[in-house]
Amino acid sequence: MGKVVERVKLKSLFDPEKEIEIDAVVDTGATLLMLPMEVVEKLSLRKIRDVSVRYANNQTQLKAVYGVVTVELKGRIGNFDVLAEEQGSQALIGQIVLEELDLVVDPKRGTLTPNPESPDMPMLEILG
Repeated sequence: MGKVVERVKLKSLFDPEKEIEIDAVVDTGATLLMLPMEVVEKLSLRKIRDVSVRYANNQTQLKAVYGVVTVELKGRIGNFDVLAEEQGSQALIGQIVLEELDLVVDPKRGTLTPNPESPDMPMLEILG
C-alpha cells in the first residue's frame, strides 16, 4: 500500500492574511489535522485546549489543540481545529477532515479524490 501525500492550502480563520501551502500525509488512522508547531506559529493559530493523544506505539501524551484553520484540499474547503506536534514533524490529514470534505482515499493507487457519489460538493451523512 502506498503513502498518500497531498498539497494542502491552510489559512488562519482569525487572521486570513496568514496563509501557507504544505505537503501533508493522508493518515486514515489519525483523527484530527496534525501540523508541526512551526506551521501553527506561522498561521498565528490560537490555543484552544489540551487533549490526551494515543500514538500508534500505544504511548499517550498531552498535546495542545489550536484553531481555527481553513483547509483547502481537492477544491473543497472546511474549518478545523489542529493538533500541534513537535517542530519538524510531518503534517497529517486525519479522518475528521476526510469525512467533512467527503474525500476518498485509495491507498493502493496513492490517490485522494472527492467522493464520486458527490463530485460537486461534500455530502455529509446524518443518521436520524
